Parts: sequence; C-alpha cells; structure tokens
Amino acid sequence: MPVTMISAGILGLLLVALALRISIRRRAAGISLGDGGDAELLARVRAHANCAEWVPIGLILLALAERSAGATPIVIALAALLVGARLLHPLGMSRPAPNAPRFLGAVLTYLAVAALALLVIARGFPPCASCGAA
Repeated sequence: MPVTMISAGILGLLLVALALRISIRRRAAGISLGDGGDAELLARVRAHANCAEWVPIGLILLALAERSAGATPIVIALAALLVGARLLHPLGMSRPAPNAPRFLGAVLTYLAVAALALLVIARGFPPCASCGAA
C-alpha cells in the first residue's frame, strides 16, 4: 500500500513538526503545563491536536480504499487532497483568523475524509451477481 505508506510518513513528520513547535514555544514562554494563557502556545497546541484528531481516520479510510481498490488515480488524488489539506491547516493556525489556509485546510480535510468514507462504503458492498455490476 504505497500511497497510504507515503501519506502516513508525510503526515507523521507533520505531527512531529507540530509537536516540536509546541515544545519550542513552551520553553521560550516558560510554560510546562497547559497554555498559561499564551495565545500563541494555545494555537500551536490546537494545530497539533487538530492534526492528531483528523489524520488517524483519514489514514484508516485511505488504507481501506487502497486495499480494496488499489493505487487508482482516485485513491492517489484523495491521498494528495488529504495530505495537502493537513499541511495547509496548521499554516493558517499560526495566522490571525479568519484566513484562507486554515479555511481551505479544514474544508478540504472534510471533503477528503467524506470522499474516502463514501469510497470505502461503496467498495464494502459485495458485487451484484444478478446485474453484472462489480
């Protein structure tokens, strides 16, 4: 499952990068627990948490889609959409809201996950023997 593997690798590195940004800000602000009322630290924590919330289901659905359909153009496109959306979102989280990267990152994540979910649901139904459909 090379599409899922590459996507998971990229998104794993993103999660580490987002975690490092939190550690750097914690050290600079002298905050070891919570956000200490620091708006920048809170934004970094939420960017990391948002990634940790959306990436697992996206990768599970991507793996199921790739396992059932193979590395088809649609699976590759949805993987690229998911990865691109997840890269955009934290860029927007570091800027004053509202902004285009955050909005697009969120909306494109919703679209990628919804499309992957629908693909997985469709692929989960057995072929129709009487109608000849696969």
